[in-house]
Amino acid sequence: MSEEKEMSFLDHLEELRWHIIRSLGAVVVFMIVAVFINQYIFEHIIFAPSKPDFITYRLLCQLSEATCIKELPFEIQSRLMTGQFTMYIASLFVVGLICSFPYISWEIWRFVKPGLYDNEKGATRGAVFFVSFLFIAGILFGYFILTPLAVNFLANFQISPTIKNEFDIVSYVSTVMMLVLGCGIIFQLPVAVFFLSKVGFITPQLMRTYRRHAIVVVLILAGIITPPDVLSQVIISLPVLLLYEMSIFISAWVVKKQAKEEVEELAKDQLAQSTELQS
Repeated sequence: MSEEKEMSFLDHLEELRWHIIRSLGAVVVFMIVAVFINQYIFEHIIFAPSKPDFITYRLLCQLSEATCIKELPFEIQSRLMTGQFTMYIASLFVVGLICSFPYISWEIWRFVKPGLYDNEKGATRGAVFFVSFLFIAGILFGYFILTPLAVNFLANFQISPTIKNEFDIVSYVSTVMMLVLGCGIIFQLPVAVFFLSKVGFITPQLMRTYRRHAIVVVLILAGIITPPDVLSQVIISLPVLLLYEMSIFISAWVVKKQAKEEVEELAKDQLAQSTELQS
């Protein structure tokens, strides 16, 4: 355990409070920056997937005529008096959260690190980098892949030709934020598996047992939100399945490392007992 001075429960709460305050401060700073470029954020980022000239749609058209998305038959409206203002603040907060996430991860790591053993600190070296990298990768996947495909599916879904799709701004922005942040969280799967394996909640055998179930669930979800072609389903499914396989490898590595440490610790205890008996 760290040789730093022992802290009381209230001291830990005070330390946690300051980590949270600094993290929220970073979010606020990026929110303020976003205010000055809000026009660009809304026109070229948030509402970009609602336009047929979005980069993902153009790439799909270049791949094949079958995957080409030439129009999105819906309009975005604001039906609530506070709708635009509410989504304005919410969008700025999400932008601030995404931009400050690496710093927030670092603050969390600074709070957790003193409570780890030296060997645990070594095993988790680079945690902030990997957490941030996976989060950003998930955000990019959610924004450039999942969101446009989901928007296209929902825009073209009709239970009757007489119904015209006119989406409220609250519904549209909330859906985009949910998909993008959801992917950022899903891409943390390897990190979550690492720590759950450390405490014994997950084993590689368990993950291998439920691998088929995971594949079926991912394929079903991909089939629901993507156009009816194999290529789109593969684009959605492959990264998630790769993360699952990577998580199995990470869990196996953690379990193997813990078993090795237990054997070494047992050998040390036996050697110490043998020395005491000889003396």
